[in-house]
Amino acid sequence: MGVHGLTSFVEGNRQFFTDMRLRDCRLVIDGCSLYFRLYFNSGLDQARGGDYDTFVVLVRQFFAALSECSVQPFVVLDGGMDQTDKKFKTLQERAQSKIREANALSRGSHGCVLPLLTCEVFKQVLSELGIPLVQCISEADFEIASLAKHWGCPVLTNDSDFYIFDLKGGYLPFSSFQWNNVSGKATERYIPARHFTVNRFCSHFNHMNKQLLPLFAVVIGNDYTPAKITEVFFSRVEFERVPSGRKYGRSSSPRIEAFLLWLSQFTNPLDALDEVLEILGEQRKGTLRTQLSAGMQDYQLPHSSSLAQYFSSPQPALPDAQGLPAALVSQPEWLLRMVAAGRLSSFVLDVLVHQKVLLVAQVENSHLPSSHTSSLSIRKTIYSLLLDKARQDSQTPQGVTHRGRGRGRQSQGKGGQHCDVPCVDEYDRQELNLKKNTVEAHRPNRVPQLTLAAIDKASTQVRLQVLLGTLGVMDSVLQPLPPHLCLPVCVTYFWMNNCKPKPSHPLLQALLLGLVYGELCWRRAHPNDPLFGSKASVSVCQRLSQLRVNPGQRRGLDLGLAHVLSQWQSCMRVALFLNQLLCFPLPEPQCAWVFSGTLLHGLEAAIKGGHQCEALLAGDAVAWQLYSILFEALMGPAVSAAASRGRGEGQRQAQQRGRGHGGRGRGNEGRGRGNGGGRRGNRSRAMTSSDNALDNRNMAMSRTGIELQFLLYSVSPYNLENILPIPTDWDLMS
Repeated sequence: MGVHGLTSFVEGNRQFFTDMRLRDCRLVIDGCSLYFRLYFNSGLDQARGGDYDTFVVLVRQFFAALSECSVQPFVVLDGGMDQTDKKFKTLQERAQSKIREANALSRGSHGCVLPLLTCEVFKQVLSELGIPLVQCISEADFEIASLAKHWGCPVLTNDSDFYIFDLKGGYLPFSSFQWNNVSGKATERYIPARHFTVNRFCSHFNHMNKQLLPLFAVVIGNDYTPAKITEVFFSRVEFERVPSGRKYGRSSSPRIEAFLLWLSQFTNPLDALDEVLEILGEQRKGTLRTQLSAGMQDYQLPHSSSLAQYFSSPQPALPDAQGLPAALVSQPEWLLRMVAAGRLSSFVLDVLVHQKVLLVAQVENSHLPSSHTSSLSIRKTIYSLLLDKARQDSQTPQGVTHRGRGRGRQSQGKGGQHCDVPCVDEYDRQELNLKKNTVEAHRPNRVPQLTLAAIDKASTQVRLQVLLGTLGVMDSVLQPLPPHLCLPVCVTYFWMNNCKPKPSHPLLQALLLGLVYGELCWRRAHPNDPLFGSKASVSVCQRLSQLRVNPGQRRGLDLGLAHVLSQWQSCMRVALFLNQLLCFPLPEPQCAWVFSGTLLHGLEAAIKGGHQCEALLAGDAVAWQLYSILFEALMGPAVSAAASRGRGEGQRQAQQRGRGHGGRGRGNEGRGRGNGGGRRGNRSRAMTSSDNALDNRNMAMSRTGIELQFLLYSVSPYNLENILPIPTDWDLMS
């Protein structure tokens, strides 16, 4: 929620806090506040799409500091929008503000726009570190406060509502939490922090009854209070002048201070509420009493928390059924468990509960269509999977339609019957304005039918067909790829065919170099990996990293490049969501190592300036071999699903490209060996001189193909639950 102006008032006055040495305790952490704070306070890139690899280092350092002080973290994340929709207007205003800030960043001005994959990166790091995490069904503030009260431990967040919640363990604002300044002796390490309790706060206002604070919050204004109530109240009430000696600091709000002193004259909240209602107007008392009382109730915490049981369960637990939105009650258990574990995005919740989503603003060219336009067909498949039950429920046995629990649009079905197609309202950028677009939930014809309830029981092959059919990629393209790079490669192919304007060849090369860089950086840091300590890999990574665009450079933002890369991130994000919803038919990639905005901008500029990929990867046979495999997967034959649709145009196109046809395995001429001049001629036209060396350079590598197979694939450092079978036909050498 957030109480307007309260953070500035309280944090500007040290007397409301006590100094604390945090150690040897539990700590409930507001996960969304944490990743926002870590990203924005560290000077990381925002204009070029974000630097997730650097962000990961910060997240690791943060939790290492907690561990050093024997602090047990429990992270709670926000879920979807509030089921009552009472905050939606506020969310729209924030989305509109982010569009303006993204536009300001695109022109070299200041703004704060969180890169698109930050939350997914954050959750992946926590999973890898084994940090306990739960994702709520809606906003997490109340659940965070309830858990902290249940355990009697402090809360770490950046939300002014926690100046209202009565927590025995108190509240630690991020602004004074010195996690990067661990102090004390080796056996008594601690993190310096400032500690807030409502008891201490109220003592500064004539020892006012702390139960009056919820009324203070709803009248002064929070995200749920209509602004008109606050305006009317303060236009009609007359406060006594606050003595100059009582005023708290230069940054304090006279209105907040005067209102708190005014409230302190009441012994209980009911008397104070009656007086507030009298001031607002007798004739509207009934409606306002209900409204204000409901707002005050949002701060009344239960004696126990369902999250305490969730965190104590050894297996992924179900969310608390009490208060679950009606649209989720009938959803399959596997879906609810994955939501709670953070393995399904809150995007899914917004579609199921509200049938509307707010698409996140990115830094892009505001004169062009939104970057999210490129990923629309992926989102349509997600909507179709999630809302197919709503469509079925809306049809009577006779085929006559009626409106189900969600919005829909009538369309002609098979046999002349009408079906009510579910729709989702997408709120996205149109130039510099937030605009609603209604999208029908359709999946491509080539995608097999799969119901939501049956997803977890469906075979991997069926779920994979849904994913690859949506992305327009044939499964044979996956065979030579490392499992954890399959999804990024498939997304890149989809993006190549759906983004506008089309990506340049130097950009495609830069993207593949970025994937190689991420793979090497990740693997050489793991002691059990064959590349651990590899000097050749270190040299290549340093060479590539030196080409980054850094804040100290005077080079301006390439807005065209930023726009195309924003489309790639949009495609990657919703493809991740689809892969999650399908219970991971492909291993989830480590997002931090597949995209780095400053690196890609620098690499693209370097390649356009004359650098050759072969030279940038020189000295490391593994790096060059991986680049070759990735390039072949994107530019080689049998990539597009369109090539397998049978005879006719697809077959003629395949013949023109010199591509063969066939199934998976060793005999697949369309994928590998012996396909002759047509294939090589096509590739020669597509490649620069550096890529043209792929067929010749492989013979001069210092390691044999078998050795390279071992180095590339024998150890997977990723924490993956579903690994595709590694094929025997690697097709490493042309």
